[in-house]
Amino acid sequence: MAFDEGLAERIRERLGADPLIAEKRMFGGLAFLRQGNMAVGVIGDELMVRVGPEHTDAALARPGARVFDFTGRPMRGWVVVAANVLTKDAELDAWIREGHAFAAGLPPK
Repeated sequence: MAFDEGLAERIRERLGADPLIAEKRMFGGLAFLRQGNMAVGVIGDELMVRVGPEHTDAALARPGARVFDFTGRPMRGWVVVAANVLTKDAELDAWIREGHAFAAGLPPK
């Protein structure tokens, strides 16, 4: 599956200054990992965000968010955000901050 390179570039612009971030192809898309822990990624033209199990319900209440069920089984702690929500920089920034903050709280892999 191809991923939206424009969205990936917008994420790079926001995370690029962080030397702890690495990119890796995953789930048929592109993931951004902080010290080996996935923070955010791009699948198709959508954003996947690791928010953590305790923040899943709040994340799902936000516009354009749905459960990440790429494998056919819902993954608690992960959400997918629709492309139409990501056109606003403020929305993209907020989701990236949330995913980055969750990954930053995990031990390095």
